[in-house]
Amino acid sequence: MSERFKSLKLVPLAEGPLSTKDFKTDQEVRWCPGCGDYAILAAVQAFMPELGIRRENTVFVSGIGCSSRFPYYMNTYGMHSIHGRAPAIATGLAASRQDLSVWVVTGDGDALSIGGNHLIHALRRNVNLKILLFNNRIYGLTKGQYSPTSEIGKITKSTPMGSLDAPFNPLSLAIGAEATFVARTIDSDRQHLTSVLRAAAEHEGTALVEIYQNCNIFNDGAFEVLKEPGTRDEALIRLEHGKPVRFGADRGQGVFRDPA
Repeated sequence: MSERFKSLKLVPLAEGPLSTKDFKTDQEVRWCPGCGDYAILAAVQAFMPELGIRRENTVFVSGIGCSSRFPYYMNTYGMHSIHGRAPAIATGLAASRQDLSVWVVTGDGDALSIGGNHLIHALRRNVNLKILLFNNRIYGLTKGQYSPTSEIGKITKSTPMGSLDAPFNPLSLAIGAEATFVARTIDSDRQHLTSVLRAAAEHEGTALVEIYQNCNIFNDGAFEVLKEPGTRDEALIRLEHGKPVRFGADRGQGVFRDPA
């Protein structure tokens, strides 16, 4: 790392613990009104002070896509890098500067299409970085083409007769690469999202957090079954450490217990 980069400083703060406000920049947040990215950004900004890490020791690296504007809105060091290569760049940074808290923000197209191999190798190398994969099952920045996570039969501008490709399951892909931390959450559940971020931050190694995120312009309602009160309890299986795995509307229809 160059001496010039080492000498860069953020705007100094008054002494004392950091707050949510300290992680907000003066940049106008420019996502479509109603985008799920707003909720994720708010959750991350509110969560970062919990880590007790100086902003100068925190870095957000992104690739290309709607989610990749994230570093502009985090008052930390950051890099808006090239398409699909954020995990590779972050791996180099985390390996060479172990004093830094390194976060990757990427999307389903950025991470799983052109960046697929970079993601796989970042997971298997298990350096200390955290990957937030925003999954809206569509290419939002380029106006609505199908993505590697779009469902079979998805009609888009690039698949007018419906997609023929079986979608990636990012978590299955991560487990196949022997990732040491894998989790899934959703933009609309602030409490669960924050708890997953907290667990990822505490993990020593590479953590992949897939975040279901609504694109209300090009793929609105993709995850409504997980959000609507009438359907979410049947569609969700919540995993809580040390507790039985329960599912169903009354949380008692099905119960899995650790035989140990």
